[in-house]
Amino acid sequence: MKYFLLLCLIMSNMTLANTDAPTLKMTKLADNVYQHVSYKMVGSYGMVGASGLVVVDGLDAHLIDTPWTVNDTKALVAWISSKNLILKGAVITHYHQDASGGLSVLNRLNIKTYATSLTNSLLSQKHLETSNAEISSDTFKLASNNLEIFYPGAGHTKDNIVVWLPKNKILFGGCFVKNINSKNLGYTGDASVVDWPQSIKNVVSKYPNIKVVVPGHGELGGINLLEHTKQLALDVLTSNHVVN
Repeated sequence: MKYFLLLCLIMSNMTLANTDAPTLKMTKLADNVYQHVSYKMVGSYGMVGASGLVVVDGLDAHLIDTPWTVNDTKALVAWISSKNLILKGAVITHYHQDASGGLSVLNRLNIKTYATSLTNSLLSQKHLETSNAEISSDTFKLASNNLEIFYPGAGHTKDNIVVWLPKNKILFGGCFVKNINSKNLGYTGDASVVDWPQSIKNVVSKYPNIKVVVPGHGELGGINLLEHTKQLALDVLTSNHVVN
């Protein structure tokens, strides 16, 4: 009942987008997997779309990353309810706001939110909302083992994790993986470029049968996105412009 009343309040006050941003976008990737894309103006980068997933397990739904903002997270919660699904939990893949910006909404709805202890530590250092549960091992399973969380090592950030959907052979790489049109690694202010190539290798070694890779920004691809990202990192290392 409490959840229902809070949901009604969210829907009555909900705006699907930031004032200057496109509307939250939902795309069906498989019978039980949806991609959500939210948008935010980010300095010199302009309008940036950030991806996450909704993974359906029976009548339950699990989020992989929140949208950028509180408003878009409220919109996503309402969308899940409109599908007659129950939002059971959310996984945060790293501490940047394109993955964790809606944590406060989910926590106030008493939804289980998962992040690593390192992610929570980094969020806390920034005086930002932390998750209410922690991922307790380098490989961690949820949703009847249909959702597997893996820490590959540092890359885009030192806390980045990936999420494997074995039923669909979909890997959510988040910002750890660049889309095929990326000419560089983008923002590397919190990155460990020197570790990134090996971390990519760790993912490929653990999940050699990947069919679809969802990067944090830009178009979906295949396992080639991992090789592309590794090469971008190696290019930086070769040019001696390493950012740790």
